[in-house]
Amino acid sequence: MSVVTVPFASLLRCALVAALLALGACGDNDNTPIVPDTSAGSGKMSLTGNGGGGSGDRSSPDYRLGPNDRTRIIVYGQPNLTGEFVLDGNGNLAFPLIGNVPANGMTPTELQRTIAAKLDPDYLPNPSVSVEVASRRPFYVVGEVQKPGSYPYVTDMTVLNALATAGGQTYRANMGRFYIKRQVDGQVVRVAATQESRLQPGDTVVVRERYF
Repeated sequence: MSVVTVPFASLLRCALVAALLALGACGDNDNTPIVPDTSAGSGKMSLTGNGGGGSGDRSSPDYRLGPNDRTRIIVYGQPNLTGEFVLDGNGNLAFPLIGNVPANGMTPTELQRTIAAKLDPDYLPNPSVSVEVASRRPFYVVGEVQKPGSYPYVTDMTVLNALATAGGQTYRANMGRFYIKRQVDGQVVRVAATQESRLQPGDTVVVRERYF
C-alpha cells in the first residue's frame, strides 16, 4: 500500500483555515442583544430612554438624566438649597431636606417639578425650582485603543472622535466593525456601529480585535 505525503505548508494552511472558521463560529461570547445603528449622518438615534436625550444637547428639555450626571439646581431665595448635585451610580439625587430623589430617566423639567412637589408644603410654600444639566455623564472606550477609560462627553461626538480621544487604535484594532453598548429602557444593548456613529452620554465604545 502506497503512502501519500502531504506537504507541511498545506497542512499549515488547512490548520489556519480551520482555526479561523472555528473562531468565527464561536463569536465573541457576548449575548447582549444587537440592534442596528440609525445615527450616522443624522446626529440623532432612534433609540430613546435612559441612555441619553434625543438631540444630544444637554440643554434640550427632553434630555434624560442618568448616573453621574451633574445638575445645577436653584431654589430661588434659598441659598442653602442651591448648588450642584451629582446623580449617584443608581441615578438617585440626594437633595437637602427631601433626601434621595430617583432622578434616573427624568428630564430636567420633570426633576424640578418633583423637587418642588416634595418641598411644598412641608418645607417651603410654593417653591420656585430650576434644574439645569451642568455636565453630562462620561462615555467609555474599551478594547483595542491606546488609552482605555472614561472621558467627558462632547455634543455630536462620533466613534472616530472617541477613538482619537482615547489615544487612537492599536495595531490589532478592527477599524471596520464596532459596538456601542448602551442602556435603552432599562436594558443594555449593543449598537452595531461604524466610525461615523454618534454617541450618547454613558455609552461604551467597544473596539474589537481583528483576527488577521
